[in-house]
Amino acid sequence: MLKVLNPGLFTTIQDRGRFTHRKIGVPTSGAMDAISAALANSLLNNDVDAAVMEFTMIGPKLQFNESTHISISGGDFQAKLNNKNVDLNKALFVDKGDVLSFSNPIYGYFGYLAVSGGFQTKNVLGSRSFYNGITEKSKLEKGDTIPFLSLSSEKIIRNASFSVEDNYFQEKKIPVYPGPEFDLLSNSFQKKVINSVLEIKPQSNRMAYVLKGLENITAEDIITAPVQPGTVQLTPSGACVVLMKDAQTTGGYARILQLSEKAIGKLAQKKPGSTIQFDLQKI
Repeated sequence: MLKVLNPGLFTTIQDRGRFTHRKIGVPTSGAMDAISAALANSLLNNDVDAAVMEFTMIGPKLQFNESTHISISGGDFQAKLNNKNVDLNKALFVDKGDVLSFSNPIYGYFGYLAVSGGFQTKNVLGSRSFYNGITEKSKLEKGDTIPFLSLSSEKIIRNASFSVEDNYFQEKKIPVYPGPEFDLLSNSFQKKVINSVLEIKPQSNRMAYVLKGLENITAEDIITAPVQPGTVQLTPSGACVVLMKDAQTTGGYARILQLSEKAIGKLAQKKPGSTIQFDLQKI
């Protein structure tokens, strides 16, 4: 069991998400940066779908009520175990009573904490991912306790560690593929979408990242159609949004581009105010 001493700004439990209920309007949810979450799980030999803790902007302060192994990945939130610095992307042993704390990120925007066996919060519709209206909680609060499996030393890769390429967090270019309505844009509009430097606006969140820089480009509305995390929508007024993990399942705006899972993770790690540029890939 783990106790939340301070929840930070917005801390949740996430796994890979819900994939079989979108037809009734249930968002996928899941880790915003699935690559970093999977890395944390792999360091502990966890199943790739094991639930991890996700935090953003200001990390939590946590106390372990039993021993286990942990790993921390994603953005560098200056993790400390009993006030001593600990490394990212490395399997660590924590003892009963140990306190793990995080601060604001030096780089990146989402951090991940994995425990041996994964967090055992309630599974709802095939996932433990928090989502308002689906799970009892939409975020962790002070005093919450979170169960996890008892320590199994046989599963641990002792002293396991990974190095992560710096450009995963620093690279401004985000790979994209043409969306269903990309060819409906004029050639000049297509070039502007790809060549423009876009700024991530402050209102960006787990539902969508809102981009500034395409205000002079428009696209006609479409008949309501399926959308998914990573879909880039352009409105008639020139607003550009990239749907993220808690996005709705349908939409009526032109779907001009589509991000891969890895590209969603790269975008998620960009702070508001950061700039990006789409990098069109061939199918």
